[in-house]
Amino acid sequence: MSVPAAPHSAYGGDTTRLEDAMSAQPEEARAQPAPAAAQLLQALRADRRADTWVPLFEQGWARALDDARHSFSLAPVHTVIGTWQARLAAVPAVDAFLAGGCDDSDGIDLDQVLGACT
Repeated sequence: MSVPAAPHSAYGGDTTRLEDAMSAQPEEARAQPAPAAAQLLQALRADRRADTWVPLFEQGWARALDDARHSFSLAPVHTVIGTWQARLAAVPAVDAFLAGGCDDSDGIDLDQVLGACT
């Protein structure tokens, strides 16, 4: 593959078309984390477990933001959002299980099912 000899005019002549292609965003970029986190926090506050879950989410969110700053990656932020979205999605099934009078004394840690929140 050859690099075009003439600079790309859209950038004032400082870059080539190859550099232009390399700076493009992926076609299937992930959703922005801040609006997703705000919606998630709103849903957590509306849940009956809010007293426990909101502080845990906020701790995980703060840790993920710090990790993202140090790693220059949004992966920790997306992991926290995905984990808490999965927890919220599981609420109806967990409530139905508990309402059915089933024995939950041999329960399994949710982190074993969803993976530990990093």
